[in-house]
Amino acid sequence: MSAIRPDTGPDAADPGRRRSGQLESRIVTVLTEAGLALTPGEVRDRLAPHADLSYSTVVTILTRLHTKGAVIRRRDGRAYRYAAVRDAAGLVADRMTKLLDAESDRSSVLRRFVGGLDAQDEQILRELLRDKLD
Repeated sequence: MSAIRPDTGPDAADPGRRRSGQLESRIVTVLTEAGLALTPGEVRDRLAPHADLSYSTVVTILTRLHTKGAVIRRRDGRAYRYAAVRDAAGLVADRMTKLLDAESDRSSVLRRFVGGLDAQDEQILRELLRDKLD
């Protein structure tokens, strides 16, 4: 039986590998900042003009974002043009909500989440909750 090293899983700190959702957030940010619908090629050029990011990777992420309802698309000739429906923060909030929805003991999850916040984030959360209650 082989030992599983803690530095080899999907969440391992690999400098050449993006965190889950990181590329989605970057693409949504590009679309939001553009203020107009972009083709996958235009997204790739704005995202990483000199980087090793393939056109097909951008198309795959845009298709996933469309399926999630985070972007809209319209046909333009043979390609699609994509526009953001929500910003990157909204996308992260949606992921957090889905993770929370998948757990049966929401109270424990939230308690551990809040317990892991640094003082500044805890203060922000307290202010947001106070504003919501007012």
